[in-house]
Amino acid sequence: MARKWENKSYNSLNYFLRNKFGEKVFKISLDAGFTCPNRDGKVGKGGCIFCSARGSGDFTGTAKSLTHQFEEVKSIMEKKWKSGKYIGYFQAYTNTYAPAAELKKKYEEILNIDDVVGIAIATRPDCLDDDVLEVLHEISKKKYLWVELGLQTIHEDTAKLINRGHNLESFIDGVKKLRKLNIDVVAHIIYGLPYETREMMMETIDFVANSPIQGIKLHLLHVMKGTQLENVFYEKGFDLLEMDQYINIIVDSVERLPENIVIHRLTGDSPRDLLIGPMWSLKKWEVLNAIDKEFDLRGSYQGKNYSENTNIKSMFY
Repeated sequence: MARKWENKSYNSLNYFLRNKFGEKVFKISLDAGFTCPNRDGKVGKGGCIFCSARGSGDFTGTAKSLTHQFEEVKSIMEKKWKSGKYIGYFQAYTNTYAPAAELKKKYEEILNIDDVVGIAIATRPDCLDDDVLEVLHEISKKKYLWVELGLQTIHEDTAKLINRGHNLESFIDGVKKLRKLNIDVVAHIIYGLPYETREMMMETIDFVANSPIQGIKLHLLHVMKGTQLENVFYEKGFDLLEMDQYINIIVDSVERLPENIVIHRLTGDSPRDLLIGPMWSLKKWEVLNAIDKEFDLRGSYQGKNYSENTNIKSMFY
C-alpha cells in the first residue's frame, strides 16, 4: 500500500507544522531591506540571472516596517482562517547579509509578535559568518528556526551560466555549519535551468537526497521580464519545460527523497505581469492537483525509490 501523510503522498510542510505545533501554521513572507553579495559587487553584479528586481521577494508585504508587513499579510489570512500560529519568512534577497546586531534586531522584531512560533531565513551558503551563526544558534534554542540555502543545481557549468556566485563546496560547507548547531536546513532546487537534461536534474536530487538537510523546495524555472534570463531566452534560446514533463520530474524526484525530508514546495509562483513562461505555471492548483494524481496513478509515494549513496553522505561528515 502506498504511504500517505494524511491525504498526501509526501511529507508536506503543512503536515510537518501541524504535527509539530498541533494546529495550522501560516508562513508570512517578509522583505527586511537587505541586499545580496551577488548584486552589490562583493561576489558579483546583477544577481542570479533568474532573479527578479525584488530578489525573489515579489510576494512579500508592501509596508515599510517588518511589523507592518507582517500584520498586513496576517490580516488577509485571518479572513480565511480564524486561528493559527505564524512563521515569519525572511524571503527577499540574502537575509544573513548584514551586521549580526542588525540581523538580530530584525529577527527579534518578528519573533516578539504574538503567535509567532518561529522564523525562516532565506540566504546564501557563503553568507554564514561566525557571528551570524551565533545569532542563529541563539534563536534556534528559543524558537523554531529553519535556514534556506540556494543550491539550484549541483552542476558547475549551469551554476556559472546562472551566475550563482558560489560553488557546490560552499553549499556543503554551509550545510555542515548549520547542522553542527542543530539548525534545520532547507535546500532550493530549480528544474528547467537552461540546457540541463533530465539526467542532470536527477543527479541534483540524488545529491540532495543524501545530504543531511531537513527540507527541500522544488521550483520550476520562470523566465521573467527584466531579468538577465530574459536576454538569454530571447538571444540564445532554450526549451521551457512542459507541464507534463515537470509533473513527471517532480514525482520522480519525490520518490527519490527519503521520507524524513519535508517538502516545502513543489512549484513556484511568479507575478502574472512579469512572467514570460512557462505560462501554464500560473495555474498553480491545477499543477499541484496533477502531481497528486500522478502519485495516485503510479501507486507511489515519497521515498519509494530512495537509494543511499555513501559517497555523497561522506562529503558532509
